[in-house]
Amino acid sequence: MRRELYVGSLPYETTEDDLRRLFSVAGNVQSVHLITDPVSGSSKGCGYVKMTTVSEALEAINCLDGALLDGRIIAVSIAREQKPQPKGERGTRSRQAKGGSAGRSRRE
Repeated sequence: MRRELYVGSLPYETTEDDLRRLFSVAGNVQSVHLITDPVSGSSKGCGYVKMTTVSEALEAINCLDGALLDGRIIAVSIAREQKPQPKGERGTRSRQAKGGSAGRSRRE
C-alpha cells in the first residue's frame, strides 16, 4: 500500500501550506505538491500529499475524502503510480513541424 495520496477538486487558491495543515489532522505530512500550469503557474486544482505511514494515509482518506474546503468538496484517494514514459518522450507533440506553412508567410 502506498503512502502518497491524490487530492482532487481543490479550490484554485489552495496553497501547499493549506494542504499541509489540513492533512496534519491525520498524521505527519512528509511532502506536499500542487500541480500547476507550467506557463501561467496557476493551480490546476489538484495535488499530491505524502504521509509518513500507510496508516496515516488511510486515516487521511477516511477523514478528508468528501470534506469541504473553501466551498469545494475535495476527493482524497491513494495515488496511482506514474506510468513510465519511453526515454526522450515528454509529451504528445514531436519536435518536427507537421504540415502547415513551415515558416513561410501566407502570401508566398
